[in-house]
Amino acid sequence: MGLQEEFEEHAEKAKTLPDSTTNENKLILYGLYKQATVGDVNTGRPGFFDPKGKAKWDAWKAVEGKSKEEAMTDYITKVKQLLEEAAASTS
Repeated sequence: MGLQEEFEEHAEKAKTLPDSTTNENKLILYGLYKQATVGDVNTGRPGFFDPKGKAKWDAWKAVEGKSKEEAMTDYITKVKQLLEEAAASTS
């Protein structure tokens, strides 16, 4: 399986993460996903009245400069970690 296929598979698995997944971890995944699929931030930072948009933008900006492949690899690793943590907390 190639990196792109594994990335897409883990993007689907990320949708099954429990509601208890922290916002911090969700933002990390968001930033890595955007970096892997779009590249460096290409929009302006949202304003004061959009705190959720601002947090998402900041998470993406935090991984700026990573290559697409590096972002995909980090995303896959993070999804695996969160799925393992979720499984451990339910057993």
